[in-house]
Amino acid sequence: MIPASKGEPNTSKEAVMKTRPALAVLAALPLALAAACSGTGTAGPSETVSGGPSPALTTTATPAAVSSPASSPAASSVPSDGTSGGTSGEPAPPTSADAVKVERGPAEPPLVTGVRVAAHDGYDRVVVELKGAMTGYTADWVDKIIQDGSGTVVDATGGAYLQLTLAPASAHDLAGKPTWKGPREVAANLPNVTRVVNNGDFEGVVSIGLVLARKAPFRITEQSGPTRLVIDVGH
Repeated sequence: MIPASKGEPNTSKEAVMKTRPALAVLAALPLALAAACSGTGTAGPSETVSGGPSPALTTTATPAAVSSPASSPAASSVPSDGTSGGTSGEPAPPTSADAVKVERGPAEPPLVTGVRVAAHDGYDRVVVELKGAMTGYTADWVDKIIQDGSGTVVDATGGAYLQLTLAPASAHDLAGKPTWKGPREVAANLPNVTRVVNNGDFEGVVSIGLVLARKAPFRITEQSGPTRLVIDVGH
């Protein structure tokens, strides 16, 4: 065998045999890479082979996706119109007959401008409309309805009487002109609330008597825009 000259490529059989393994490795490399990309190869240290989802697939519900319980106050709000009927979005009938007292002292006492009534499923609604900020109020059971100032008993027969008192408040303007127009006694003719009586507008106190067919649970809800005091009385 004639040795290769210096600087010429070695084309001898021995040199060819030495290069064949290296070429085989290079030829197999694309196949190995293709298998790794297709997922058919053996799992390496960076792959997850457990049955559970990877961290990237885990989702957490946001607060907006969680519904409030049906019993929460937010789900039992009074309809914004104050008297609308129907069952959609309405609260359940009231459950407590206990007296209510809220103390509040607005800088400017509100004016009572009127009262509206409506029947709802399971309860009657009386809405006291106010002009100004919300004021303090009490609601309690009485044996009879009495006119403030004169002490005269209102001649309105019922099975129970709920007295609502607003203070400070007025039902007349600075000139003495009534802001709560209409008769002092209004026939409501609802399943339980039969009459609504304006029985007081005296020394910063407005009194409203509800004549009921029977004593029943009630609740009071404050609303704004415009200011309203909503009294729901169960049937």
